[in-house]
Amino acid sequence: MIYDVITLFPDIIKSYCSQSITKRAIERNIITVQTHNPRDYTLDKHKKVDDIPYGGGDGMVLMCQPIFDCYEAIEKKEDCVFIMLSAKGEKFNQNTALELSQKSQIILLCGHYEGFDERIRLGLKPKEISIGDYILTGGELGALVLIDSISRNIENYLGKTNCALYDSFSNGMEGCLEYPQYTKPREYKGMKVPEILLSGNHQKIEQYRKQMSYEITKKYRPDLLQ
Repeated sequence: MIYDVITLFPDIIKSYCSQSITKRAIERNIITVQTHNPRDYTLDKHKKVDDIPYGGGDGMVLMCQPIFDCYEAIEKKEDCVFIMLSAKGEKFNQNTALELSQKSQIILLCGHYEGFDERIRLGLKPKEISIGDYILTGGELGALVLIDSISRNIENYLGKTNCALYDSFSNGMEGCLEYPQYTKPREYKGMKVPEILLSGNHQKIEQYRKQMSYEITKKYRPDLLQ
């Protein structure tokens, strides 16, 4: 999978991707993360990429030309998906992550300031995605959420394991939240590990986990069961 991130703040993306599982996946060539700065494509000598909105109003709007030229300079694969991080977009979920993980290239456009010149939407026709009903300063955090979530579904991203199948919201647990997890010690401050998990009976453990997953989902997110 190749991720191309169009961003005015590439160091935010690079910093996150230089850590933990994402770093190891990049080193093993499971994913590639590349950044592209629209400032490198502006025709303005001061590297300006935004201006005041026509009709008045607060804030600044990202200009067409640097975004168009930056996007068009990226080499694209046949199944490339172009995504704009936007409050207007469809809400991101696990099903979308699974669908996008089947692609070989995703281009992510991060916004800032008061948003994009509308002609960027009209001319480049991106798929618009929102990570939630709240406002962020820029799209970089949203882009990183997508990179992390999508990549977990790519073969070998997590190593030789299929543990992502059993995460909350995944198909492995039928869309339910994940069951409780325990590790050593067996008892801590009077709280004990459930005996069933120490039994060695894997069939009963699996049944217990499915039941706990269902009960937790029913308590905290009953909407998922619908």
